[in-house]
Amino acid sequence: MRALRSFAVRASLPPPLEVVVSIAMNLRWSWDPRAVELFRWIDADAWDRAGHDPVRMLGLVPRARLEQLVEDGPFMAFLASVDEDLRRYMSEPRWFGARTEETALGEVAYFSPEFGVSEALPTYSGGLGVLAGDHLKAASDLGVPMVGIGLLYRQGYFRQSLNADGWQQEHYPSLDPHAMPLTLLSGGDGAPLRVDVDLAGARCLAQIWRAQIGRVPLLLLDCDIEGNEPEERNVTDRLYAGGTEHRLRQEIVLGIGGMRALDAAGFRPDVFHSNEGHAGFMGLERIRRLVTDASMSFDEALEAVRATGVFTTHTPVPAGIDIYEVDLMDRYFATFAKECGVSFEGLMRLGQAETPPEGGPGHSFNMAVMGFRLAGRANGVSELHGAVSRSLFSALWPSVPVEEVPISHVTNGVHAPTWLGPEMTEVLSRRLAPGWTEGSHARWDRIAEVPDAELWRARERARERLVYFLRDRIRRQLAARGASETELARTEEVLDPGVLTIGFARRFAQYKRATLMLADPDRLKRLLLSSDRAIQFVLAGKAHPRDDGGKELIRQLVHFAGDPDVWGRFVFVEDYDMEVGRLLTQGVDVWLNNPRRPLEACGTSGMKAALNGALNLSILDGWWNECYDGHNGWAIGGSDVVDDPAAQDRVDAGALYNLLEREIVPRFYDRSEGPVPRRWVARMKHSIATLGGFVAAERMLRDYVTGLYEPAARSGARLGTDGFAGARSLAAWKSTVRRGWGDVAVVDVEGDATAARVGDRRSVTVRLRTGRLSPSDLGVELAHGIVGPSGALVDPALVDMAFDGEQEGVSTFRGSFDARAAGLYGYAVRVLPRHPELPTPMDLGLITWA
Repeated sequence: MRALRSFAVRASLPPPLEVVVSIAMNLRWSWDPRAVELFRWIDADAWDRAGHDPVRMLGLVPRARLEQLVEDGPFMAFLASVDEDLRRYMSEPRWFGARTEETALGEVAYFSPEFGVSEALPTYSGGLGVLAGDHLKAASDLGVPMVGIGLLYRQGYFRQSLNADGWQQEHYPSLDPHAMPLTLLSGGDGAPLRVDVDLAGARCLAQIWRAQIGRVPLLLLDCDIEGNEPEERNVTDRLYAGGTEHRLRQEIVLGIGGMRALDAAGFRPDVFHSNEGHAGFMGLERIRRLVTDASMSFDEALEAVRATGVFTTHTPVPAGIDIYEVDLMDRYFATFAKECGVSFEGLMRLGQAETPPEGGPGHSFNMAVMGFRLAGRANGVSELHGAVSRSLFSALWPSVPVEEVPISHVTNGVHAPTWLGPEMTEVLSRRLAPGWTEGSHARWDRIAEVPDAELWRARERARERLVYFLRDRIRRQLAARGASETELARTEEVLDPGVLTIGFARRFAQYKRATLMLADPDRLKRLLLSSDRAIQFVLAGKAHPRDDGGKELIRQLVHFAGDPDVWGRFVFVEDYDMEVGRLLTQGVDVWLNNPRRPLEACGTSGMKAALNGALNLSILDGWWNECYDGHNGWAIGGSDVVDDPAAQDRVDAGALYNLLEREIVPRFYDRSEGPVPRRWVARMKHSIATLGGFVAAERMLRDYVTGLYEPAARSGARLGTDGFAGARSLAAWKSTVRRGWGDVAVVDVEGDATAARVGDRRSVTVRLRTGRLSPSDLGVELAHGIVGPSGALVDPALVDMAFDGEQEGVSTFRGSFDARAAGLYGYAVRVLPRHPELPTPMDLGLITWA
């Protein structure tokens, strides 16, 4: 029977306990061990039954237990201290506000299709969402003013189970936002706050839920409401499910609806960060508003939007980009284009490259291309990924050398308080400064002061905790499938708390090569079954529901795990989520990562493991490529890539087995100096000391603030003054430059090319015909350096040449340089557009070479 009316019911607590609700409603508890201890104290059984969601838990606790707690003096004192700590956290000065530098940054709007904050808020699928959650947490710890914008999926991402053959099965449990740590926003009339978007002529309403992530609010849009037709109600049904058009509709709600939700909720950000291309339509909505509200032209509004836009790309392959056919876009954006004061074709050009990125259709709409076009500042998520992205998207700047394509990088980081286990937290807290988990600069090198035996015992305790957790989880999964008592009893034999444990967990995409370890099953079995130096593997992860190739990888691993010879030493854990991820990265000794280089954008799980003292065993890809120093873990193979994938797999599998047999296993079991493996612990300490500060999300946020957010805020402030006079002027200047660039030509270059000694100075004169442009519109650069075998300059230095007059339409520029090294040396000259408001010199992609 369907309810005629429905309304939310929250747990009713005795007045002295009402503060528990405010603690539960701020997801800061998800990285505050004392808050979690508080919830367990209230009712440990209800805490587990609620899936570690304190809001759900409070509805399960008997009234008698609540009344009992009111009379429990120690509990009430502990509750008061947890509440006081939360109030302190929310109010005291933080890094951002305590800096002495002036800042133009008011607030950042951070858009992402998923946010992995806690398993109590299942609005995530994997790495992208967990990164977004860590981004908000780090912003909270550092006091960076930020608001997150995403979607509330009523069924979230799928829950995973495996059938008898090891084939992944997907289940989509319905979520009740009223029983989650969420607040439904309301307007002045008390009714739910709503925004609407147009979906190909259909009006789609969305209500706004707010989650509090420490100091940072997160707004989540929900279309499953009365007033929407069934098709519109289903827009926010599932994460990454449905066909192409369904994805487009979700992204319209996220981008356009997200901008409207910010306004409706009273937020006025001045920098807009799109985490991947999924939220890119928010830039179109910003353009539309400026056209309609500020009487700007489309090109003028575009410059204002670009100035304050930041775009982060996470994909290293064309297949990872959302691409829509123009006919589909016409249905959804023909009317929107008119509101933006531009033709539909003009709007579509924002998502099209003159030369399409490799593998991308030429006349489709590419969300990543739009992301770059609408953001003045863009970045990849590791040093290597930045280089891969510059190559992948070089077609957007066809005249620009690949190495100078304007895509920088900010290497991802992980939120240490979320991912550190209690064992390592206890060790570090005795050495590091108070408050080190809340964004202060931790002295990770002080790990050297920890006695070897203390650090090793922490590692052993974490491994034991992982083993007991996995035994319980596997037992419950088997029981749910109707396993016999004999089968359930055998779970007590799964894994060994004293054996070298290797973890592997991630999304099961084929390029991640999850089955590389099975390349030589007999060799692997010998490692697993050694009588005195055994190893064991724990694996977890999900394949996309439509990725049968990824599902096949899981099936192969499950079949190997079912071999009676290796049973209990090679384990696949179903339904990978944040809880499993935490326990794995806290408990394993080695974290394995073997993607096909260079297809890993970053790969943050290994960062989490490193914080907990695990050693990375990885291909030189993603973040590991820039952090491996030869002693803080192990690299599988080198940086060279073989053209034949099968041959590359054989090479890498051989390198993996060799490292396990010759390096890792002997080092772990070396007890020649007593019960503690000294050489292993020494490598652990070096890993923590060299990686701890770098992999922390607080470093990542500082990089974003100083390198991207604040420059964007300053640009936006300059271009937005006096009714956006700066943006209007910049748009006009760009139009003039583009029309006149064909007239720019180098007439001649004069310079001494005789032999020189290191340190000798050379002078160069360039005469340049500027045509319709002014010399002040141009920058002339003198590049000099060693000449390589192909005749190209190797790592050239750049010198700005000075304007030295104009005569009969020809401008003269002069510059000089010192010869830096012996060998074949040379120089070159190029001309670029020059304007103080360009975010990068290569912004227009125009270059004239001598």
